[in-house]
Amino acid sequence: MAYEFATYEKQGRIAIVTLNRPERMNALHPPAHCELHEIWNDFERDPEVWVGILTGAGEKAFSAGNDLKYTAEHGRSTVRSAETGFGGITNRTTCWKPIIAAVNGYALGGGFEMALACDIIIAAEHARLGLPEVRVGLMAGAGGVHRLPRMIPHKIAMGHILTGRHMTAQEAHRWGIVNEVVPLAQLMPTVFTWANEILEGAPLSVRASKQAALHGLGYPLDVALNLNYTEVLRMQRSEDTVEGPRAFAEKRKPNWQAR
Repeated sequence: MAYEFATYEKQGRIAIVTLNRPERMNALHPPAHCELHEIWNDFERDPEVWVGILTGAGEKAFSAGNDLKYTAEHGRSTVRSAETGFGGITNRTTCWKPIIAAVNGYALGGGFEMALACDIIIAAEHARLGLPEVRVGLMAGAGGVHRLPRMIPHKIAMGHILTGRHMTAQEAHRWGIVNEVVPLAQLMPTVFTWANEILEGAPLSVRASKQAALHGLGYPLDVALNLNYTEVLRMQRSEDTVEGPRAFAEKRKPNWQAR
């Protein structure tokens, strides 16, 4: 299916979602949110794709967030996203397939919030990230005010949230928000290296690990250790728990089935 405001491509087990409004620095408006909601629904449901990549078209911006020009032109009442949140991803809290953000430029406001909703962030050297909503009479309500203080020291997070300051890719890496900073020309090759490394693991093991790690954060350690996680139970019942040890013993690459 063709989309107007994003491209959606599948390369083997990897799905690549590219925000495609470069004339607006890949800022999103309601029609774009609807498309992205459907795209991520397809990614989540398709048993043949196991890893997702999110990036932006062009070399200037990953996404500048909410399309403020659209808001000014059409009124505040038109600004809404799907139930899955900004870009169809920020409220998507039960997708256990891993997603990597390839931040190719400015990731601001909702753009940064989409990146924060991903599991891994790789950034180009010139990228800048931030939550400038307070400077335009808004707040980072698509998860930014909640995710950022959970990821970095509280005072650092509040400093950025309350001032709207940008951080460089290097600063984001130092605080542990970004996994790796690379030259722009190496951005997508590096992201694919990460994606392919994830694919070496059993897909159901990867999803079980993601679910347990994220759900367990909200509990004391002794409770988290004893919770029942649906993806862990699914993993334990899968054929891959037999295939993994067998492949190891036979000194060959495993043939994962994800069932």
